[in-house]
Amino acid sequence: MAGNNSKKAPVLTIDGPSGAGKGTLSQLMASRLQWHFLDSGALYRLTALSAHNHGIDLDAAEDVATLAEHLDIYFDVNRGRVLLEGDDVTQVLRTEETGASASRVAAHTEVRKALLERQRAFRTAPGLVADGRDMGTVVFPDADLKIFLTASANERAKRRLAQLQESGSDADFESILADVQSRDERDRNRAESPLLPADDAETIDSTHLTIEEVLDAIQEKARARGLL
Repeated sequence: MAGNNSKKAPVLTIDGPSGAGKGTLSQLMASRLQWHFLDSGALYRLTALSAHNHGIDLDAAEDVATLAEHLDIYFDVNRGRVLLEGDDVTQVLRTEETGASASRVAAHTEVRKALLERQRAFRTAPGLVADGRDMGTVVFPDADLKIFLTASANERAKRRLAQLQESGSDADFESILADVQSRDERDRNRAESPLLPADDAETIDSTHLTIEEVLDAIQEKARARGLL
């Protein structure tokens, strides 16, 4: 594979705000390239699920951190599944209960440090597509290609509304838009790992683009870097 040194597999990072479409695009890009995939946002939920499965107290920081270091997880991009110790946990991963447990786990500094190393361990041949909020700034600062995917707050609120309506939930556009704007403000101004593009990131605004158009744009940038 051109453009890669012999020591490290190439990494394509896709960061951006909630609702920009980075999760879907990252999985599709990993599938298109046949590279490994990392959904960094799922790791705290997976850690919480694993702790539950093994009877570990979520407030026992050291025990949870040890578990986090050795998580047996696999993101199956071709089937859209997440496996934890061989079991399909795709559905339970997204429940409110798992989300609440993940918040408790994420409060531990020891766990965050352990998961940083676990994330970096995903970097294996032939390459990695990493989706998150600080992949190109904190986790893989030496990534071969960094994409910062964004979209207008209005567009992201529309997408969220469509998702909720599709699942049969009642939703109000104005309240969703307010939530999106509030989250953006918090993410940009938090002290640790603020949501900002890396200095060497390529920004793509997906507001008026289809998924295929964004995929093609990222692939062209990867080709220009000699990654394909």
